[in-house]
Amino acid sequence: MFTLITLALGAALLSETPRNIIIVMTDDQGYGDIAVHGNPILKTPNLDKLHSQSVRFTDFHVSPTCAPTRSALMTGRHEFKNGITHTIFERERLNPKSITLPQVLKTANYTTGIFGKWHLGDEPAYWPNKRGFDEMFIHGAGGIGQTYPGSCGDAPNNKYFDPAILHNGTFEKTKGYCTDVFFNQAILWMTAQQKANKPFFTYITPNAPHGPLICPPEYEKKYEGKVPPDAAKFFGMIENIDDNMGKLMTFLDESGISKDTLLIFMTDNGGTAGVKIFNAGMRGSKNTPYMGGTRVPAFWRWPAGFTGGKDCNKLTAHIDIFPTLLQITNIPMPKEAALQVEGRSFLPLLKNPEAAWDDRVLFTHVGRWEKGKASESKYSSVSARNTRYNLVNNVRQGEKWELFDISTDPGEKNNIAETSPEVVQKLKGAIDQWWLEVTPLLVNEDATGPKINPFKELYWKQFSETPDPKILKQMDPTSKQGKKK
Repeated sequence: MFTLITLALGAALLSETPRNIIIVMTDDQGYGDIAVHGNPILKTPNLDKLHSQSVRFTDFHVSPTCAPTRSALMTGRHEFKNGITHTIFERERLNPKSITLPQVLKTANYTTGIFGKWHLGDEPAYWPNKRGFDEMFIHGAGGIGQTYPGSCGDAPNNKYFDPAILHNGTFEKTKGYCTDVFFNQAILWMTAQQKANKPFFTYITPNAPHGPLICPPEYEKKYEGKVPPDAAKFFGMIENIDDNMGKLMTFLDESGISKDTLLIFMTDNGGTAGVKIFNAGMRGSKNTPYMGGTRVPAFWRWPAGFTGGKDCNKLTAHIDIFPTLLQITNIPMPKEAALQVEGRSFLPLLKNPEAAWDDRVLFTHVGRWEKGKASESKYSSVSARNTRYNLVNNVRQGEKWELFDISTDPGEKNNIAETSPEVVQKLKGAIDQWWLEVTPLLVNEDATGPKINPFKELYWKQFSETPDPKILKQMDPTSKQGKKK
């Protein structure tokens, strides 16, 4: 089980706090999709540079899919306890009772902005501007152009080039490639905050390199013939992200705020299209409970606060970001947040990667069960990981337990479940206890979404467009408007 930690603010605090905080989290980029991590094909010079300047967490874990990771980062607790058990069908909506990171940062006068993917609810009551963000520049659903029955969907006919973006409640028809659009808008906003002398928290969340795999042709051409076509597009999307990271780092340097800005780079789940090229020796990928589904890069750079260029191999996770940022900014943990946060601050590790770090158990569950099947899904694609072992049940029905000693077998090749039954029972018992805590908080399991997707409805109203019958049919198969006459 996770241990609830109330931060002891006092002697451990820094004498200064970062004036600005930036989190960049890409979509579907795995640990192996960075050149400095050993990828033999991909070129990422700017991420490699950031790596050289950062404290790098080499055993850092997130959820196996995107909306779950985003909710855990925002709240400091496991996604299921926020009601999020899927990426669609209203089961990606962040419980309105959850306290979010930007809400707490605002109490210390940080101005807050999100640029890219939100994926925690597309209905207006769930938008980022209701969850602590002052500036909102987002697409809908889990990806540009996606639409599912119910509330989860993007603007109609949206594309990776020239996408329509929801900007503070109003759609803007942008120009350019989506990743460029998000970084450019974030830099524009941060420039304005800097001129107004306002400290900021910036959350940049491009939908790339999530499929469909589309990138500017000049990036794809760099990898044509070197890897399969889908990987060429995927790597091209990542190199474009890398160029934008370079643009961001140049902005920080030229603005004179790099030293006082905490810059974090991470991704939202394990690898996808690049796994077949290089997966850093790991087993599994996105949507699996193995290490390859949850281990991601985590680079933390703050020149004024700690020395970079170091690796930290302690078992850390997305749920730790919330308490870490509160301690690093000297913000007391609100009582309401203390009741939900189950992560722990790793500020001591940023100061000293070899600092003491107690053992823990992290739970991974792919979720995505069919509606009404939660009670039957405790052991469905689940894992329990402590510092040494990972217990995995990678089947949807029944039990087929695998146990791996990560200290000697990080690639999870040798199943030792039969020879270590006591470890299996201990970690399985932890899953049982965790499930008892989780089940009362699955608030979205019976949720029913609107017949018309809110992003599309707003778009049609704003531009006085007639709804596309085909899109209406996709959103609501029972719609008479959507049926052919």
